Amino acid sequence: MISRSVIARAAVCAMLGIQPLAHAAVTAEEAALLKTTLTPFGAERAANKDGSIPAWTGGYTTAQPNYKSGDGRTDLFPGEKPKFAITAKNIDQHADRLSEGIKALLKKYPDTFRLDVYQTHRTAAAPQWVYDNTFANATRATVADKGLRIEGAYGGIPFPIPKSGIEAMWNHKLLYFGEFNGMNVSGYIGTSDGKVVYASRARNIIRNPYYDKNGSLEKFKGEYQMMRVFIDGPAHKAGEQFLVVDSLNKPRQAWQYLTGQRRVRKAPTIGYDAPEEVNSGVDYWDEAYGYWGDMDRYDWKLVGKKEVYIPYNSNRYFEKSNTREKLILPNHLNPDFVRWELHRVWVVEATLAEGKRHVVPKRRFYLDEDTWGAVLSEGWDAQGNLWRLQMTQPLVVPEGPFVYPTVQWNVFNLLAGNYLASCTTDWGDPAYNYHFKVYDRISPAEFTPEALAGQGVR
Repeated sequence: MISRSVIARAAVCAMLGIQPLAHAAVTAEEAALLKTTLTPFGAERAANKDGSIPAWTGGYTTAQPNYKSGDGRTDLFPGEKPKFAITAKNIDQHADRLSEGIKALLKKYPDTFRLDVYQTHRTAAAPQWVYDNTFANATRATVADKGLRIEGAYGGIPFPIPKSGIEAMWNHKLLYFGEFNGMNVSGYIGTSDGKVVYASRARNIIRNPYYDKNGSLEKFKGEYQMMRVFIDGPAHKAGEQFLVVDSLNKPRQAWQYLTGQRRVRKAPTIGYDAPEEVNSGVDYWDEAYGYWGDMDRYDWKLVGKKEVYIPYNSNRYFEKSNTREKLILPNHLNPDFVRWELHRVWVVEATLAEGKRHVVPKRRFYLDEDTWGAVLSEGWDAQGNLWRLQMTQPLVVPEGPFVYPTVQWNVFNLLAGNYLASCTTDWGDPAYNYHFKVYDRISPAEFTPEALAGQGVR
């Protein structure tokens, strides 16, 4: 007989350090909870005890009147005011609902950084076919090769009732944000001496074969995400391109087009703790999008569930009237444009695996229960100092429908005092007239090394 909440059981096991010896799919009885007490993605449907987190009732699926895909976003809840603010002066009153990294940022910038906490809205939604595939995955998906590969998953969250940290992180890697999309974005660096420096401008196109609505598990070859990036600025980087292909059954493959050499080459450094050159090396490649990399450098532990204040429903951040000067301050994003809400998150801790190396030997991830996105994370250095903080701005895309929890992300170096604001909407050029666009189709031929070579311009 299973307990009333499989989530609670898994969390208790994780907190006691009990990890399953084998990673197996859940039983049909457990999966049935996805249609009763759990949402189709495995979150708790019910409100929390005091009602500050409401029940999930299907999410936000209504596009705003006259909205066209590619337009700027607008605040979904324009009449709402913050319930309260958290500052360096009242951290102790809210400490149990703050991540360690956010506490550190409040203390580091006590005069300028704060959290404006709003009413919680559970806006996450997905198409019914994604829910159906998630339900099927629950009883067929398994992890293999010590978690480095997964089998039996397609078209939905692979492990909606996770029993290990690596299953939860695969959910993050395979979160749903459409089959095709494009982003036109810029990156900025806040320096330790109080300046904001322009780092990059790029056009991204992404194809997610794992979420091909017309595909199937039998036809799926394992390549779950393909990304093309075209660098348009600054001038010394303009014309560069790269292609990244991530798979369920083999390590990342990446290629780069270098304008100076006028050729395409394999790029094995696009991953792990190699400095991310698009944004001048302030972050590491696997810090993008909450976590963006292969899984073999760490041992992953599912710590449990927790109620935490996280950025959420951040559509106001993506309004077309916003400028860089409004949004990005020298030490952090402008608190006036960051909406914080109380949500339940899965906590996953990563520690360096035996025989492996990484400059961030310990990390902690906070995965939004409704989307599986890593909306917050932290990293410690080899001396045990809290060193790095990642924070995202989740975007609600009702025409999807989905919430894209990691579309805009920031990496703070808490020791050096600098930070990266990446994937910030660039409205300065008429050609950059959208932040997020859902494409009807993108040819698979666009995601090949040959396409990089054929489209090289310098």
